[in-house]
Amino acid sequence: MDSEIKEEIPVHEEFILCCGVETQVLKCGPWTDLFNDQSANRPKLLIFVITGNPGFSAAYVPFVKALYSSVNKRFPVWVISHAGHALAPKDKKILTTSDDPNAQEVEDIYGLCGQVEHKLAFLRTHVPKEMKLVLIGHSIGCYISLQILKLAPELPIIRSLLLFPTIERMSESPNGRIATPLFCRFRYALYVSAYLLLKPWPEKIKSLMIRKYLQMMNLQTEFSLLNMLEPFCLVNAAYLASQEMMDVVKRDNETIKEHLSKFFSFLKTVPQKDVSETLKLCDGCPSVPEKLTFYYGTVDAWCPKEYYEDMKKDFPEGDIRLCEKKIPHAFVLGFHQEMADMVADWLKDDLSKI
Repeated sequence: MDSEIKEEIPVHEEFILCCGVETQVLKCGPWTDLFNDQSANRPKLLIFVITGNPGFSAAYVPFVKALYSSVNKRFPVWVISHAGHALAPKDKKILTTSDDPNAQEVEDIYGLCGQVEHKLAFLRTHVPKEMKLVLIGHSIGCYISLQILKLAPELPIIRSLLLFPTIERMSESPNGRIATPLFCRFRYALYVSAYLLLKPWPEKIKSLMIRKYLQMMNLQTEFSLLNMLEPFCLVNAAYLASQEMMDVVKRDNETIKEHLSKFFSFLKTVPQKDVSETLKLCDGCPSVPEKLTFYYGTVDAWCPKEYYEDMKKDFPEGDIRLCEKKIPHAFVLGFHQEMADMVADWLKDDLSKI
């Protein structure tokens, strides 16, 4: 299956200037310019993947290819790097236009709020406003997805899938208790170490080390992951991580309530004393499509099982799922096909109507 995906599915790489920052966009499928494509087979929907941190979009290529195949190659699947997590090779052209509003700089573009604005700017200027959207967030990409739902209600987002969602209490999680002092107190020591250790290395040595690592992780991608050992990118990833530990504390229940599902919106209008009876009456009714799906891991030290249990308690009617396959938080490392198959199955009913 993987070999077939690798051979048959085209992925187009672009480097664009978004919010004044070099940004890598990987586009799976034959559609590379949704604005100027006036052909009859131009898709009506885009599946847009927002990565975790580090935001190395090339690491998600096996997943987006598997997902594109699993939705029968009907819709494009794009993945975008985080601002400052990708540098274009010297021989690569960076696409921009003189009147591109993305050329305007965003304050603190490498921070958490800046990354949200970065994704919003891309969607508003590179995707036709009438094109329906499916957001797939992974890790901190889930937080960014919720912020997009909150800040841009005009975007025609029909579904948002949040995989291993780091949307609350990050510093209190098992990994967060280690990461918080590391990224918040010793961040500058990490910066200096990254530049002193990695900057002098020849590119050939870096490429060799990354190849060995990818072989160990069983990750195959035709695009360079040299940014994994680029000090500039690692420093920006560490800076973003420091803000995650400090700012991702309280779950945004208001945004979740607003977008959980049409049924949940209706349920909010029912008096509290009648909710239980309403749920019983609706037990045999046709299911109402969910807009938000949360997928938690059982072996995830960033969002442990108790976070899933708290979500289920607070939103018993929501589409909140617990992994039964022991898929790790970093699912792109060896579990891309399993996740793609599940995601395609969750989207089956929605996509059949497009």
